[in-house]
Amino acid sequence: MRHLALTGGIGSGKSTVATFFAERGATIIDADAISRAVMEPGQQVLAEVVETFGEHLLDEAGRLDRAALASIVFNDDAARERL
Repeated sequence: MRHLALTGGIGSGKSTVATFFAERGATIIDADAISRAVMEPGQQVLAEVVETFGEHLLDEAGRLDRAALASIVFNDDAARERL
């Protein structure tokens, strides 16, 4: 059995290639989907992120404001390391 990893920047075609492989029988493990799932309200990972970086990261429904978190961690190497 072969194991392959798809990497690349935003808009580089990772989803297109993953779909191509899935249509041919490959099992796809989507790290983006997993990371979104663990950041849903009620999940321990989200609680730890909020504890570390602050309540201001949550919208009025208790969901993660991804843009707010990105503005922190993509501008601060130490914050990205903590995340």
